[in-house]
Amino acid sequence: MATEPPRRAQPPLVGGSPPVSVATSEGRHRFLNGCVPLSHQVAGHMYGKDKGGILQHPDGTVLKQLQPPPRGPRELEFYNKVFAADSCDSILLELRKYLPKYYGTWSPPTAPNDIYLKLEDVTRKFNKPCIMDVKIGQKSYDPYASAEKIHQQVSKYPLMEEIGFLVLGMRVYHSHSDSYEAQNQHYGRGLTKETIKDGVSRFFHNGYYLRKDAVAASIEKTEKILQWFETQKQLNFYASSLLFVYEGSCQLTATQLRDGALAERVVPKGQLADGEVLEYNNNIHVMNSAENGKIEASVGKNLSKFYALHKKAYSKRHHGQISLKVDTMEKVNIWKSSTCISQEHLNGNIIPQLEKVFCHMPTELQESADVEVRMIDFAHVLPSNTKDEGYVHGLKNLITVLQSILDN
Repeated sequence: MATEPPRRAQPPLVGGSPPVSVATSEGRHRFLNGCVPLSHQVAGHMYGKDKGGILQHPDGTVLKQLQPPPRGPRELEFYNKVFAADSCDSILLELRKYLPKYYGTWSPPTAPNDIYLKLEDVTRKFNKPCIMDVKIGQKSYDPYASAEKIHQQVSKYPLMEEIGFLVLGMRVYHSHSDSYEAQNQHYGRGLTKETIKDGVSRFFHNGYYLRKDAVAASIEKTEKILQWFETQKQLNFYASSLLFVYEGSCQLTATQLRDGALAERVVPKGQLADGEVLEYNNNIHVMNSAENGKIEASVGKNLSKFYALHKKAYSKRHHGQISLKVDTMEKVNIWKSSTCISQEHLNGNIIPQLEKVFCHMPTELQESADVEVRMIDFAHVLPSNTKDEGYVHGLKNLITVLQSILDN
């Protein structure tokens, strides 16, 4: 059994949040020292529902409770080996790039025998993180599994042996409603070969349009992980996952509004009807009327003109997409023609309302999407001397699905 390593230096406190206490009907959370259940977990053991669970430490790290033997000690040994300070193994040093950072272990002072892995929270830098957990590999059980365990795992999702991956859960931010859509493991198990593409693409749809920038960045990062697997023969991964995270909030700024950056809106064919374009205009009109007084008339008038120009080009179709273009100078004049839109207004409460609608910025005007793709869950990682064909198969099929989403 792997032994606990020396405590490592902990990352600095982020945000200075004071510790909070958590209570349950059993009163079992008294030892948590300010730790709380991870609120944005999309799959795996949930704290309070299962024996193990994921916690958030006050310093911003994630705490994963060590599972019973042999799974827990095996995962601990994996992290210790990959993040060993004296490691000179180029394969393992490269692997570090694709894992959450590891900060050793942690135990509550009142329960020193309860061991938690202390890991980086990959989602922490995001404002509105969209998260998807995808189990990778043709087998979700290791070679030591019993016949009963094998039957149980195969029956959960027989298609996994063919396509090599399974969507375990997702959490998608919808900007129009400022809310999250969540899907659990039953959603993923219900996907077939015919629906897997649409099932995965749902993760990249924000309620307005498909986030192709996030799809493209996800492909690039997944391909790098595939390259690592193509070259290593040290480890085989079973029942391990990829965690996908991208920023779901709109990044539109007042400067972009003033400069007329709303140059193009590309919507998948059939995504919106003409009436919906006009409806967005009406919604802005109502919100500004209630919140911004006299600015309503000015903004409403210019937005109407702006949408009239959009609607004028709405019927132009090219290669299955609808491209809505407005001459940049004409748009700039639209925004500048309003004497009521001052610096104060642009920096005030009108911006959140415009943001909800005008986050449809063209890819060429956006910076590359901020996306993380990390490998997680290593309770079934075993030494090997052959390429992990099952994991490679799953990665290739997942990349194929992502590429088809991007191409279409």
